[in-house]
Amino acid sequence: MNLVLVNALEKDEHFSNLSVALIQTDLVWEDVTANLAVLEEKLASLSEAADVIVLPEMFSTGFSMDAPALAEVMNTTTTRWMKLIAAQTQALVIGSFQVKEEGTYYNRLLCVRPDGTYEVYDKRHLFRMGAEHEVFKAGSQRLIVDWKGWRICPLVCYDLRFPVWSRQNSQNLYDLLLYVANWPAARSYAWNTLLRARAIENLCYVVGVNRIGTDGNGIDHRGGSIVVDFLGEVSTDLGEAESEKVVHLAKEPLEKYRQRFPAHLDADDFSLVGQ
Repeated sequence: MNLVLVNALEKDEHFSNLSVALIQTDLVWEDVTANLAVLEEKLASLSEAADVIVLPEMFSTGFSMDAPALAEVMNTTTTRWMKLIAAQTQALVIGSFQVKEEGTYYNRLLCVRPDGTYEVYDKRHLFRMGAEHEVFKAGSQRLIVDWKGWRICPLVCYDLRFPVWSRQNSQNLYDLLLYVANWPAARSYAWNTLLRARAIENLCYVVGVNRIGTDGNGIDHRGGSIVVDFLGEVSTDLGEAESEKVVHLAKEPLEKYRQRFPAHLDADDFSLVGQ
Protein backbone atom coordinates (compact mmCIF):
# COMPACT_ATOMS: atom_id res chain seq x y z
CA MET A 1 0.00 0.00 0.00
CA ASN A 2 1.49 3.35 -0.98
CA LEU A 3 2.02 6.21 1.44
CA VAL A 4 -0.60 8.45 -0.16
CA LEU A 5 -3.29 5.79 0.26
CA VAL A 6 -2.25 5.10 3.87
CA ASN A 7 -2.48 8.80 4.72
CA ALA A 8 -5.90 9.04 3.08
CA LEU A 9 -7.19 6.08 5.08
CA GLU A 10 -5.81 7.50 8.31
CA LYS A 11 -7.50 10.82 7.58
CA ASP A 12 -10.84 9.15 6.84
CA GLU A 13 -10.63 7.13 10.04
CA HIS A 14 -9.74 10.21 12.08
CA PHE A 15 -12.60 12.27 10.72
CA SER A 16 -15.19 9.49 11.10
CA ASN A 17 -15.02 9.57 14.91
CA LEU A 18 -15.17 12.32 17.51
CA SER A 19 -13.97 12.14 21.10
CA VAL A 20 -15.86 14.40 23.50
CA ALA A 21 -14.86 15.20 27.09
CA LEU A 22 -17.81 15.77 29.44
CA ILE A 23 -16.89 17.82 32.52
CA GLN A 24 -19.54 17.42 35.24
CA THR A 25 -18.48 19.55 38.17
CA ASP A 26 -19.61 21.58 41.13
CA LEU A 27 -19.13 25.33 40.71
CA VAL A 28 -17.84 27.84 43.25
CA TRP A 29 -20.46 30.55 43.54
CA GLU A 30 -19.44 33.79 41.80
CA ASP A 31 -15.71 33.01 41.98
CA VAL A 32 -14.10 33.04 38.54
CA THR A 33 -10.55 32.41 39.76
CA ALA A 34 -11.53 29.38 41.84
CA ASN A 35 -13.63 27.81 39.10
CA LEU A 36 -10.99 28.17 36.41
CA ALA A 37 -8.37 26.66 38.75
CA VAL A 38 -10.59 23.67 39.58
CA LEU A 39 -11.40 23.11 35.92
CA GLU A 40 -7.71 23.15 34.99
CA GLU A 41 -7.10 20.33 37.46
CA LYS A 42 -10.04 18.32 36.12
CA LEU A 43 -8.90 18.73 32.53
CA ALA A 44 -5.37 17.68 33.46
CA SER A 45 -6.78 14.49 35.00
CA LEU A 46 -8.52 13.31 31.82
CA SER A 47 -7.45 9.79 30.94
CA GLU A 48 -7.07 10.60 27.25
CA ALA A 49 -7.08 13.47 24.80
CA ALA A 50 -10.35 14.73 23.36
CA ASP A 51 -11.40 16.51 20.19
CA VAL A 52 -14.06 18.51 22.06
CA ILE A 53 -14.20 19.64 25.70
CA VAL A 54 -17.65 20.55 27.07
CA LEU A 55 -18.07 22.65 30.22
CA PRO A 56 -21.33 23.52 32.03
CA GLU A 57 -23.36 26.68 31.54
CA MET A 58 -21.82 29.74 33.27
CA PHE A 59 -18.91 27.53 34.26
CA SER A 60 -16.87 30.38 35.74
CA THR A 61 -19.51 31.82 38.10
CA GLY A 62 -22.49 29.55 38.49
CA PHE A 63 -25.97 30.65 37.40
CA SER A 64 -25.84 34.05 39.10
CA MET A 65 -27.88 37.03 37.95
CA ASP A 66 -25.35 39.53 39.31
CA ALA A 67 -24.13 40.41 35.82
CA PRO A 68 -23.10 43.98 36.76
CA ALA A 69 -20.45 42.48 39.04
CA LEU A 70 -19.57 39.32 37.12
CA ALA A 71 -19.95 39.89 33.37
CA GLU A 72 -16.70 40.22 31.46
CA VAL A 73 -15.76 42.11 28.34
CA MET A 74 -14.81 39.72 25.55
CA ASN A 75 -11.16 38.69 25.25
CA THR A 76 -10.42 39.14 28.92
CA THR A 77 -10.17 36.56 31.74
CA THR A 78 -12.50 33.70 30.72
CA THR A 79 -12.03 34.10 26.97
CA ARG A 80 -8.26 34.04 27.37
CA TRP A 81 -8.48 31.00 29.65
CA MET A 82 -10.55 29.12 27.07
CA LYS A 83 -8.01 30.02 24.38
CA LEU A 84 -5.20 28.73 26.59
CA ILE A 85 -6.97 25.45 27.29
CA ALA A 86 -7.81 24.98 23.61
CA ALA A 87 -4.18 25.54 22.64
CA GLN A 88 -2.87 23.19 25.35
CA THR A 89 -5.32 20.38 24.57
CA GLN A 90 -5.71 20.94 20.81
CA ALA A 91 -9.44 20.58 21.38
CA LEU A 92 -12.52 22.64 20.61
CA VAL A 93 -13.49 24.07 24.02
CA ILE A 94 -17.19 24.83 24.59
CA GLY A 95 -18.90 26.54 27.53
CA SER A 96 -20.90 29.65 28.42
CA PHE A 97 -20.16 32.60 30.68
CA GLN A 98 -21.44 36.11 31.36
CA VAL A 99 -20.42 38.75 28.84
CA LYS A 100 -20.87 42.52 28.76
CA GLU A 101 -20.97 44.11 25.34
CA GLU A 102 -21.87 47.74 24.68
CA GLY A 103 -23.72 47.99 27.97
CA THR A 104 -25.73 44.80 27.41
CA TYR A 105 -25.32 41.43 29.17
CA TYR A 106 -25.34 38.04 27.44
CA ASN A 107 -25.20 34.43 28.57
CA ARG A 108 -22.70 33.69 25.81
CA LEU A 109 -21.43 30.32 24.68
CA LEU A 110 -18.02 30.19 23.04
CA CYS A 111 -16.57 27.49 20.79
CA VAL A 112 -12.83 28.11 20.93
CA ARG A 113 -10.41 26.41 18.54
CA PRO A 114 -6.76 25.58 19.28
CA ASP A 115 -5.59 28.43 17.04
CA GLY A 116 -7.45 30.94 19.23
CA THR A 117 -10.28 31.66 16.82
CA TYR A 118 -13.79 31.23 18.15
CA GLU A 119 -17.49 31.42 17.35
CA VAL A 120 -20.23 32.59 19.69
CA TYR A 121 -23.82 31.74 20.46
CA ASP A 122 -25.92 33.91 22.77
CA LYS A 123 -28.51 31.92 24.70
CA ARG A 124 -31.84 32.30 22.95
CA HIS A 125 -34.30 31.19 25.63
CA LEU A 126 -33.71 32.99 28.91
CA PHE A 127 -35.00 31.33 32.08
CA ARG A 128 -37.71 33.70 33.25
CA MET A 129 -38.42 31.67 36.41
CA GLY A 130 -34.91 32.69 37.51
CA ALA A 131 -35.31 36.27 36.19
CA GLU A 132 -32.62 35.66 33.56
CA HIS A 133 -34.69 37.54 30.99
CA GLU A 134 -34.60 40.64 33.22
CA VAL A 135 -30.79 40.72 33.25
CA PHE A 136 -29.55 39.29 29.95
CA LYS A 137 -30.44 39.88 26.32
CA ALA A 138 -31.60 36.90 24.26
CA GLY A 139 -29.67 35.81 21.19
CA SER A 140 -31.25 35.68 17.76
CA GLN A 141 -28.93 33.44 15.72
CA ARG A 142 -28.30 29.71 16.01
CA LEU A 143 -24.74 28.46 15.56
CA ILE A 144 -23.45 25.39 13.73
CA VAL A 145 -19.71 24.76 14.00
CA ASP A 146 -17.68 22.61 11.62
CA TRP A 147 -15.00 20.67 13.48
CA LYS A 148 -13.02 17.62 12.37
CA GLY A 149 -15.61 16.56 9.82
CA TRP A 150 -18.55 17.00 12.21
CA ARG A 151 -21.23 19.67 12.30
CA ILE A 152 -21.99 20.65 15.89
CA CYS A 153 -24.95 22.72 17.11
CA PRO A 154 -24.31 24.04 20.65
CA LEU A 155 -27.20 25.35 22.76
CA VAL A 156 -27.69 26.40 26.38
CA CYS A 157 -29.84 24.85 29.13
CA TYR A 158 -33.41 26.24 28.87
CA ASP A 159 -33.10 26.08 25.05
CA LEU A 160 -33.71 22.35 25.51
CA ARG A 161 -37.41 22.93 26.15
CA PHE A 162 -37.98 24.54 22.75
CA PRO A 163 -37.68 21.97 19.94
CA VAL A 164 -38.37 24.40 17.10
CA TRP A 165 -35.10 26.23 17.85
CA SER A 166 -33.05 23.03 17.52
CA ARG A 167 -35.03 21.49 14.64
CA GLN A 168 -32.96 20.60 11.62
CA ASN A 169 -33.98 19.82 8.06
CA SER A 170 -32.40 18.46 4.91
CA GLN A 171 -30.84 21.84 4.07
CA ASN A 172 -29.28 22.41 7.48
CA LEU A 173 -28.09 19.11 8.92
CA TYR A 174 -25.85 18.79 11.95
CA ASP A 175 -24.42 15.63 13.47
CA LEU A 176 -24.16 16.55 17.15
CA LEU A 177 -26.57 18.64 19.22
CA LEU A 178 -24.93 19.80 22.40
CA TYR A 179 -26.37 21.41 25.54
CA VAL A 180 -24.43 23.05 28.37
CA ALA A 181 -26.53 23.53 31.49
CA ASN A 182 -27.21 24.47 35.09
CA TRP A 183 -30.33 22.25 35.18
CA PRO A 184 -31.93 21.90 38.66
CA ALA A 185 -32.33 18.50 40.31
CA ALA A 186 -36.07 19.11 40.74
CA ARG A 187 -36.51 18.76 36.97
CA SER A 188 -34.04 15.96 36.28
CA TYR A 189 -36.69 13.78 34.65
CA ALA A 190 -37.45 16.50 32.12
CA TRP A 191 -33.72 16.92 31.39
CA ASN A 192 -33.25 13.25 30.59
CA THR A 193 -36.48 12.93 28.62
CA LEU A 194 -35.99 16.03 26.49
CA LEU A 195 -32.40 15.18 25.59
CA ARG A 196 -33.56 11.81 24.28
CA ALA A 197 -36.42 13.44 22.38
CA ARG A 198 -34.07 15.92 20.67
CA ALA A 199 -31.86 13.03 19.51
CA ILE A 200 -34.76 11.04 18.08
CA GLU A 201 -36.48 13.89 16.29
CA ASN A 202 -33.27 15.29 14.79
CA LEU A 203 -31.59 11.98 13.91
CA CYS A 204 -28.37 13.03 15.61
CA TYR A 205 -26.17 12.46 18.63
CA VAL A 206 -27.00 14.59 21.66
CA VAL A 207 -24.65 15.50 24.50
CA GLY A 208 -25.92 17.25 27.63
CA VAL A 209 -23.42 18.49 30.23
CA ASN A 210 -24.85 19.67 33.54
CA ARG A 211 -23.30 20.83 36.81
CA ILE A 212 -23.75 19.25 40.24
CA GLY A 213 -23.94 20.77 43.71
CA THR A 214 -25.95 23.50 45.41
CA ASP A 215 -25.62 27.04 44.08
CA GLY A 216 -25.69 30.34 45.93
CA ASN A 217 -29.46 30.50 45.63
CA GLY A 218 -29.88 27.13 47.35
CA ILE A 219 -30.78 25.33 44.11
CA ASP A 220 -29.62 21.69 43.96
CA HIS A 221 -28.17 20.16 40.79
CA ARG A 222 -27.69 16.40 40.26
CA GLY A 223 -25.63 16.39 37.08
CA GLY A 224 -27.04 13.61 34.96
CA SER A 225 -24.80 14.53 32.04
CA ILE A 226 -25.54 12.06 29.27
CA VAL A 227 -24.75 11.06 25.71
CA VAL A 228 -27.66 9.92 23.54
CA ASP A 229 -27.37 8.30 20.12
CA PHE A 230 -29.60 8.94 17.11
CA LEU A 231 -31.99 6.16 18.21
CA GLY A 232 -32.55 7.80 21.59
CA GLU A 233 -30.43 5.26 23.47
CA VAL A 234 -28.33 6.61 26.35
CA SER A 235 -24.77 5.37 25.89
CA THR A 236 -23.17 7.35 28.73
CA ASP A 237 -24.62 8.65 32.00
CA LEU A 238 -22.32 10.37 34.49
CA GLY A 239 -24.81 10.02 37.33
CA GLU A 240 -24.87 12.44 40.26
CA ALA A 241 -21.18 12.70 41.23
CA GLU A 242 -18.38 14.92 40.00
CA SER A 243 -17.00 13.20 36.96
CA GLU A 244 -14.95 13.73 33.82
CA LYS A 245 -15.22 11.30 30.96
CA VAL A 246 -14.14 11.12 27.33
CA VAL A 247 -16.71 9.45 25.06
CA HIS A 248 -16.32 8.41 21.44
CA LEU A 249 -18.92 9.10 18.77
CA ALA A 250 -18.86 7.26 15.44
CA LYS A 251 -19.96 9.06 12.29
CA GLU A 252 -20.52 6.05 10.01
CA PRO A 253 -23.46 4.49 11.94
CA LEU A 254 -25.20 7.88 12.01
CA GLU A 255 -24.83 8.39 8.27
CA LYS A 256 -25.99 4.84 7.50
CA TYR A 257 -29.05 5.22 9.71
CA ARG A 258 -29.99 8.50 8.03
CA GLN A 259 -29.80 6.74 4.68
CA ARG A 260 -32.04 3.89 5.86
CA PHE A 261 -34.48 6.12 7.75
CA PRO A 262 -34.37 9.62 6.15
CA ALA A 263 -37.15 11.19 8.23
CA HIS A 264 -35.42 14.57 7.96
CA LEU A 265 -36.46 14.68 4.28
CA ASP A 266 -40.10 14.92 5.40
CA ALA A 267 -39.55 17.68 7.96
CA ASP A 268 -41.90 20.66 7.74
CA ASP A 269 -40.59 23.94 6.40
CA PHE A 270 -41.06 26.89 8.74
CA SER A 271 -39.71 30.33 9.56
CA LEU A 272 -38.74 31.65 12.99
CA VAL A 273 -40.18 35.01 13.97
CA GLY A 274 -38.14 37.01 16.45
CA GLN A 275 -39.59 38.00 19.79
